[in-house]
Amino acid sequence: MLRHLSLAFALLTPAPLLAQALTPAEQAQVDRLVTTTLADTGVPSASIAIVRGGATVLTRAYGKQAEAIPVARTETIYPIASISKQFVATVLQQLENEGKLSLDDIVAKHLPGVSGGERITIRELLSHTSGLQDYWPQDYSFAAMASATKPQGILDRWARKPLDFEPGAQWQYSNTGYVVAGRIAEKLGGQPILQLMRERLLAPLGIRAVDQDDAVGPGYAQGYQRFALGPVRLEPPAARGWLYAAGDLAMTAGDLAKWNVARLSRAPLLPAEDWAEQETPVKLTNGESSGYGLGVMISNREGRRVLEHSGGAVGFLLQNMVYPEQKAAVTVLTNGSFSDAATRIANGLARIVLPPANVEDAAALAAARMLFDQLRDGAPDAARLTENARFYFTPTALADYSASLSPLGEPLSFTQAGPARLRGGFVARRFRVTYPGRALTIATFAEPGAQGRWEQFMVSPAQ
Repeated sequence: MLRHLSLAFALLTPAPLLAQALTPAEQAQVDRLVTTTLADTGVPSASIAIVRGGATVLTRAYGKQAEAIPVARTETIYPIASISKQFVATVLQQLENEGKLSLDDIVAKHLPGVSGGERITIRELLSHTSGLQDYWPQDYSFAAMASATKPQGILDRWARKPLDFEPGAQWQYSNTGYVVAGRIAEKLGGQPILQLMRERLLAPLGIRAVDQDDAVGPGYAQGYQRFALGPVRLEPPAARGWLYAAGDLAMTAGDLAKWNVARLSRAPLLPAEDWAEQETPVKLTNGESSGYGLGVMISNREGRRVLEHSGGAVGFLLQNMVYPEQKAAVTVLTNGSFSDAATRIANGLARIVLPPANVEDAAALAAARMLFDQLRDGAPDAARLTENARFYFTPTALADYSASLSPLGEPLSFTQAGPARLRGGFVARRFRVTYPGRALTIATFAEPGAQGRWEQFMVSPAQ
């Protein structure tokens, strides 16, 4: 109780001084990115949250969240599906700290009847290295999901199959492993897994969450599907019980952002070393990294470490990305199961929210965008071009640049692609410009220094 009270007090204190609200220009970029992506993909809605400087600085919703919610609201709840796995992992870490288990315990010690249970550890369940076959690899609701099930039904059908590989030897995503983990948490925690998460994690953080099976009807987002390029249609939800500990939480984007803030601030739900353990890739038996910790995937994007997890429920795709060193995070919840809208929006938000990797790159990015806009108008600043660049940009070249780029309108994103390199006495950089349905690459050379002139600025199509 004292721990919960101290946490509640901490949550009432002012946001970190580093928190930076989005500028009007950044908000305009966010709005353009999301609305254009929804229009391009046909996904009905998106609900987003942005954390910067360790605090939530924006929550916003777009589109049609349900037949009864034609105008999006930030308070609308979506399932978060497999993003729930990190909450389950946290509960098990807490139980370990209470002396009720060790993550290196074999499964058979706590839950008999699981294939390989005498060799699989709880840590291997949480890191998808157990070898247990995944019960839901499909990207659609399969036949059995039309009928309700219970955790034991999933275990009886899938957790008694032969292992796909020896525990720890490979990484293979397994929802089945998290059903096993959930049953162990319930047995040792003495409550249903949802109640364990609510009392231990969600309530202390002020997060309102419901079982995704109950997130139906008025006030909740509805899922939509699309067959090939056909019309967007409502997708009936699966029968009860199919996600359980593999992904049974539903909440708003703003509430999921509270969890991201807790992770960034090392909230006392866990000791700091346990948060770090979650975020450290588990090694396979051959010594290679699995790329996955305990409920989160660890990757590197444009030179930055990112902790991420996607989610997929029937009719929904979700994306959550946390940048620990930058104290930033982006959350995107969409109600369409048929496109890359969630990932596309999340990546675009990260580019808007995060600063370039260094000061030189930041200056070069701003200068490149300025020249790109000038070329769209057919009037580059000649003072910023070298003699060779002025030779290249003939009247014919300028006319072609303007005629071909202007109709594209404002880009969704304008980012540096890869690190800067030296070549021929110049600094070489590549930039990527994205539009709905297409992308451009810009190959550049510039003189060193903040005021260095452009020697080359060549735009071409990109994949």
